[in-house]
Amino acid sequence: MTTAVLPAVDSGEPGLEHPGQPGRSGSLQAHRVSAWFGQRKVLDRVSLEVPSGQVTALIGPSGCGKSTFLRILNRMHELVPGAQLAGEVRLDGDDIYDPARKVTDARRSIGMVFQKPNPFPAMTIYDNVLAGLHLTGVKVSRSERDHLVETSLVRAGLWLEVRDRLKQPGSALSGGQQQRLCIARSLAVNPRVLLMDEPCSALDPTSTRVVEETIKEISADVTIVIVTHNMQQAARVSDQCAFFLAENGAPGVIVEHGSTDVMFSAPTDQRTSDYVNGRFG
Repeated sequence: MTTAVLPAVDSGEPGLEHPGQPGRSGSLQAHRVSAWFGQRKVLDRVSLEVPSGQVTALIGPSGCGKSTFLRILNRMHELVPGAQLAGEVRLDGDDIYDPARKVTDARRSIGMVFQKPNPFPAMTIYDNVLAGLHLTGVKVSRSERDHLVETSLVRAGLWLEVRDRLKQPGSALSGGQQQRLCIARSLAVNPRVLLMDEPCSALDPTSTRVVEETIKEISADVTIVIVTHNMQQAARVSDQCAFFLAENGAPGVIVEHGSTDVMFSAPTDQRTSDYVNGRFG
């Protein structure tokens, strides 16, 4: 068991060649990942291949370790006091926990969208899109900023709704628009993988539909991993599913994973069938 150590943030990271433009999506490989909060083990030797350019849904009841696993994939688990982990996470074969690798590099390549929309309330819509670049130390020339903001908002499906009010606060947008603004902020740094932790759970059905459409559109050039408790959503948006379960106080494990069609129509484990058909959870 090893304790992850958070390196200092280096604000002098070099800029991206084409920030905000669709780039090469990445594949993730998690191998025998275990996780603890203090002495409590919450994940036990979880292994999962996340293919590039697809949407992978992590499904399972509350408390089975899905969100913890998601946070491990971009080094956010280590921010929790007392959190520990073991195992490997690789992005296209490169160990994201390599001591020589800056944490900003990992989070720039593997972005995160949270359950509750979190635009910076004191910032305009325009500045919110650029905030991710400032936080990760990416340099963008003044002449590129307007194009970057427009491109990111277009990819997030928000441009037509906000193009005439870019100088208004991001907090003035509706909940669904705020979530898409957060997606645009993540896309602006050109990630290869985008993690989403129940991104629609706080949204109304119309906003959920628009965010789901956005997910399907951007998955052509960025790999998506989404945690969702909504089985209909998992069936609609994902190409692959992984079913997590923690039984009788044991740490969470992956019971089964594979193509979404197979997981919903002909799973090999009865527990998977029971969960996706609403018999528990």
